[in-house]
Amino acid sequence: MEHFLLDIRDGIARLTLNRPERLNAMDEAMMDALMALCRQIEHTQDAHVVILTGAGKAFCAGGDIDAWSSQSADTFGRHWLRDGHQALDALTRLRQPVIAVLNGHVLGGGLELAACADYRIAEDHIQIGQPEPGLGIIPGWSGTQRAVRRFGAQLVRRMALFGEQLSAHDALTAGIVDQVVEKGHGLSAADELANRMRHRGPVATELVKMLINAAEGEERERVFEALAGRIAAVQPELKTGLAAFKDRKKPDFW
Repeated sequence: MEHFLLDIRDGIARLTLNRPERLNAMDEAMMDALMALCRQIEHTQDAHVVILTGAGKAFCAGGDIDAWSSQSADTFGRHWLRDGHQALDALTRLRQPVIAVLNGHVLGGGLELAACADYRIAEDHIQIGQPEPGLGIIPGWSGTQRAVRRFGAQLVRRMALFGEQLSAHDALTAGIVDQVVEKGHGLSAADELANRMRHRGPVATELVKMLINAAEGEERERVFEALAGRIAAVQPELKTGLAAFKDRKKPDFW
């Protein structure tokens, strides 16, 4: 966990990528840590919103080139890409709303990480893009899938196929980010937004997020089963069935 900081207080989980000497580039250990931290946040009852950002002058420089460039093609496809998907899926599917503070350039895997958030605040000095094909590789952590669902296919074409980079204000116009603030003001803007969540029902917020995710094709099966399971779990039938099971009898639901 050495390359992440997690601070949970006042209903807010502040998750910070903490590898500033590598511009918060992700390696295998960070993927594993992100999975574990998402599970911890998910199960923390008094965490109602998540703020995600990077330490130092970067948000996230994406996947650590030194970590993946020496891998065999099989290892790259079987582990690097699949493990990255699992880690970013865990972040996307948190029950809590996630606010990403983009305090440095958002390129490659950094954009894929930002796409997991429900709200993105960009500081006005940053650039956003998908430079992977310029290295002869693809955006492999859902940069052609989740990014298309959330930002639109044509915008992803412009960045991934033609190498276009967007300023913070261009990204706001295009719908990649939701708010632009001055350099150094991202966290305070996120705190203000997170504190507004105190006036919104946490259960209703969680359910709405799940339904929106399902509508855009994110974890639809789990969402429907989780919602149906919650309804079933509060019905008197459950107590009847469990009692009959313990007594080794057939339940009488009628």
